[in-house]
Amino acid sequence: MPRNTSITAPLQESPPERRRRSGGRSARLSRPAPTSEVRAGAARRKIAPYALLDEEALVRLEAHADWILREIGIEFRDDPEALALFRQAGATIKGERVQFDLGHARALCATAPRKFDMVARDPVNTITLGGHHIVFMPAYGPPFVSDLDQGRRYATIGDFENFVKLAQLSPYLHHSGGTVCEPVDLPVNKRHLDMVYAHLRYGAKPFMGSATAPERAADTIAMAGIVFGADFLEQNCVIQGNINVNSPLVYDGVMSGALKTYARANQSAVVSPFILGGAMGPVTQPALLAQAHAEAMAGIALSQLVRRGAPMVYGNFLTTMNLKTGAPTFGTPEANLSTFAIAQLCRRLGLPLRCGGNLTASKVADGQAMQESAASMMAGILAGANFVFHAAGWLEGGLTMSYEKFAMDLDQCGMMLRMAGGLTIDDDQLAEQAYREAGPGEAFLGTAHTLAHFENANYLSTLADTAPFEHWQEAGRLDLEQRANAGWKEMLANYQAPALDPAVDEALQDFMARKKAAMPDQWH
Repeated sequence: MPRNTSITAPLQESPPERRRRSGGRSARLSRPAPTSEVRAGAARRKIAPYALLDEEALVRLEAHADWILREIGIEFRDDPEALALFRQAGATIKGERVQFDLGHARALCATAPRKFDMVARDPVNTITLGGHHIVFMPAYGPPFVSDLDQGRRYATIGDFENFVKLAQLSPYLHHSGGTVCEPVDLPVNKRHLDMVYAHLRYGAKPFMGSATAPERAADTIAMAGIVFGADFLEQNCVIQGNINVNSPLVYDGVMSGALKTYARANQSAVVSPFILGGAMGPVTQPALLAQAHAEAMAGIALSQLVRRGAPMVYGNFLTTMNLKTGAPTFGTPEANLSTFAIAQLCRRLGLPLRCGGNLTASKVADGQAMQESAASMMAGILAGANFVFHAAGWLEGGLTMSYEKFAMDLDQCGMMLRMAGGLTIDDDQLAEQAYREAGPGEAFLGTAHTLAHFENANYLSTLADTAPFEHWQEAGRLDLEQRANAGWKEMLANYQAPALDPAVDEALQDFMARKKAAMPDQWH
């Protein structure tokens, strides 16, 4: 396969650099505030994760997860190969159900790396998953999009490309995402090709490929191989798939097949139980925690039986539901407590942790949306998440990708990264000379220390309006959502695609054309 000769070459000057000189809201949205000290590919936490549970509680949760795996088991449906691999590894197989001895699943997970790199098309955007690293990515999977101009509507490939471009522009998103929205204007069996192409052509950050069928996962890997080189993929992780467990306690052949495809190619998968308490598991959070732990370990164990050392992420999507209506709820106290606990269980396995981000059930980017989103996002950051899904754009329980919410969430991401960076206590930060210069009763605004630090001292919000009431009124009385509307439009207007070798682009398009011509369109 052809290899992109420009992988290590500098990209064209990006629009954010030019807007830094010209100013404007778009400039602020698409570059970090001076204090954040972040760029794509380089975000590390300096604050310690919060530990909710003591040793006794953690041991009991682990024991209950082992009980579920031994007494109840996990079903791997329509996947004889997975059953054979588990049988060879010593598990008990009853039909399609796999049961593990105490500690067996944990032992199988032990060969997955504690942290690993995902190489980006532009090396400056290469990320590390695990350890003290933090990676933010956009929302995943909404079939609808919305904005203030056109309202809620089905997503198209044009919307998909727009969100890839916005993710590429933002320094607060380190990952281009996966199915940032579902392009329903394309056939179901072919749209994955256009989505992968959009990530490769319009972005230069790590990204996710298809996991909706093993053959689509294989197409994803093949397209990545065109860009990076097949030999490069054998030794380096450049792509990953999102594997959702069919909770409770089931992997279907589609998900386990995609998981095996990525693992066999030495590429990453995020194994994520999807549990709404009271529907896919009991209503009590401790039971859900043990179940989620059991489900995640079973999938990661399978990946290691396929290829020892394949890079995996321990995922979870564990939230509550309204037990009167059956609707999912987000940012609730129970869900946030479970985030803290699941993070501790993950750290005891020594694996990178995926948590949810700016999650909300609200239908619009209103106060409910931001309250629920902030609570959910804060919990993930304080818990010690390495990989934050749904960091930007999520509305309506994941059914809608909102342009305005995307821009609003970017600002929240910047704030979270600034907070995770902690405090530096040194002579400069203690500012002795400023006290000598100002003295008692005098303002510090004119001191040399303030003049040297005023641009960098505090996070500068990209969207918040701090002007006096009269100025805000004269400017049109715009609320946050309206300011976000102007911001994302300006970002897209100034977007330029990152450089890509024309020969590589041609090879990608040829691959897509041949794959599409080989099968009829399917719309379901």
